[in-house]
Amino acid sequence: MSRRARLVFFAVAAAALAVTLAVGLAGLPSFGSQITAYAAMLNELAPRQRHVTDVVSAITFDYRGIDTLFEEFILLSAVAGISVLLRPLSDETRQLPEDKAPDRSIPPPSPAVWLLAVFLSSLLVLTGIETVTHGQLTPGGGFQGGVILASAFYVVYLGTSYVTVERFRPTPLLEASDGVGASGYVFIGLLGLLAGASFLSNVVGLGVTGNLISGGTIPLLNLVVGLEVAGGFAILASEFLDQTAVIRTRRR
Repeated sequence: MSRRARLVFFAVAAAALAVTLAVGLAGLPSFGSQITAYAAMLNELAPRQRHVTDVVSAITFDYRGIDTLFEEFILLSAVAGISVLLRPLSDETRQLPEDKAPDRSIPPPSPAVWLLAVFLSSLLVLTGIETVTHGQLTPGGGFQGGVILASAFYVVYLGTSYVTVERFRPTPLLEASDGVGASGYVFIGLLGLLAGASFLSNVVGLGVTGNLISGGTIPLLNLVVGLEVAGGFAILASEFLDQTAVIRTRRR
């Protein structure tokens, strides 16, 4: 395909996308408008039926839990596909890049920056765990908490070096968390079938509304989703950093 043909194709596709977005945005309700009947119904029923104070988590992991199941496996497939695409090829090797300016000394990371990175990454881990475990009580949950947990990986890289990250990176643990998180969602869904109900039915004790142990299977699903999202995003960061910082074309 010629350059001109590619530009024409891009222009047509971009125009179609712009029109679609404009129509969609024009149809959105105005800020502060009356909520829909569906939202009003869930706001009233979810706290009584599922003993949660965050209705969004009840929708995501209970009323529409099947949708979230598909999203889980979309993420798993994306991580697996990127890992395969970015694997070293036959004409590539893993080695640190050579300094192309030998007369220029590159100072090591400052100890203050290193300590700050360790502190911030620890704080992110604590915040991520809190976000995952309190998803049925406050805005958050497995998706948001998993991203926060994975961001600790980036902070360590930015504050130290890739060699440090690679040395302490628990690759088998990250891969296991990605797979366990996706399969765990299915296993929790099977509890409903074992109890004689439908798949993903909330058959675990609901607890007391407002307590940490509440919501039945909702906190369990938050936990496995947090495991998969954290592992998946950390694996993605690792693969992209490998490709950018380490993998080089093999010399012939």
